[in-house]
Amino acid sequence: METLKGSAAAGPIRTAVVGFGISGKVFHAPLIAADANYSLDVIVTADPDRASEAARLYPDARIVPTPEDLFALSGDLDLVVLGTPPLTHFDLAATAIAHGLPVVVDKPFVTTSDQGQELISRAADAGVQLTVFQNRRWDADFLTLRKLVGEAVLGEVRSFESRFEWWRPEGFGNWRDTAAVSEGGGILNDLGAHLIDQAIQLFGPVTESYGETANHSPDPGGADTEAFVSLLHESGVRSRLWMNGMAAQVGPRFHVLGSESGYTKWGLDGQEPALAAGTTPTDPGYGVEPQTHWGTFGIDGDLRPTASEPGAYPLFYAQLAAALRGKGPLPVDPEESLDVLRVIENIRAFA
Repeated sequence: METLKGSAAAGPIRTAVVGFGISGKVFHAPLIAADANYSLDVIVTADPDRASEAARLYPDARIVPTPEDLFALSGDLDLVVLGTPPLTHFDLAATAIAHGLPVVVDKPFVTTSDQGQELISRAADAGVQLTVFQNRRWDADFLTLRKLVGEAVLGEVRSFESRFEWWRPEGFGNWRDTAAVSEGGGILNDLGAHLIDQAIQLFGPVTESYGETANHSPDPGGADTEAFVSLLHESGVRSRLWMNGMAAQVGPRFHVLGSESGYTKWGLDGQEPALAAGTTPTDPGYGVEPQTHWGTFGIDGDLRPTASEPGAYPLFYAQLAAALRGKGPLPVDPEESLDVLRVIENIRAFA
């Protein structure tokens, strides 16, 4: 793959963020703006209120209404970040690749694995770097569990339970409520892309998968609002994953049982709400979980709090900058997100 040339090889990576909803506003723009490796040069949004907010928060960025306006500026850019609904990902990423621009695609990667394979092939042919924003690999709880698994203090892990659950009977208020499954909608496509990815990162490739989905929204033809997934890994570990936006009582975020010990963690990672509230990644204490949020390690009768590793979303963009300059691998290999898509497709085929 080609790396950045000219001024971008040493100076800031000139970046455009497409979309200024939750993804663009809460995740990508703050992380990019806080990293000296980047300059946030262009933000794309057609919504007048979002455009006004983007201009207020990032006065040095150029705000344009359409992707066509963005690609007209491609000669002045080094990176495109897609924070748009999944139905748009293939066409926008393909256009960025055709312009020779490296691209970050939010998850879910694309709507089908065939599309994902096509994008990967186009990027390889063009010598353009392509990655997927699987930011939950840098959650505090996931980093903590990965450390425990790596240190083998749990013994042989046998059962892994993971949940993203909360009480939002009114819905998410965006494409997650309205997009059809064929358009990348539904909680399995959305949050499943995180939970399945985390399970594979921890315990390796999947040999068997099974799933259940349900729609509890007022629209009987809408996408799923609840899902359960069971995975059997080549390693022998069984992962059981729950996603639910209408859970009046939530279960533990992680519940892991090994031959020697277990680990249980409650509550979601705090980086998203912190970023949404205006905290920046450079603020003191960013990503640090209070002791009240730590998980417990041990066996019944001998449970003890385990300090959480700091949450580290900024590492995605730090690793990306190194990769773009030829100094390391991409933070997320898109082939890994393709594996996740194939698991989801297999589940949907039989759910």
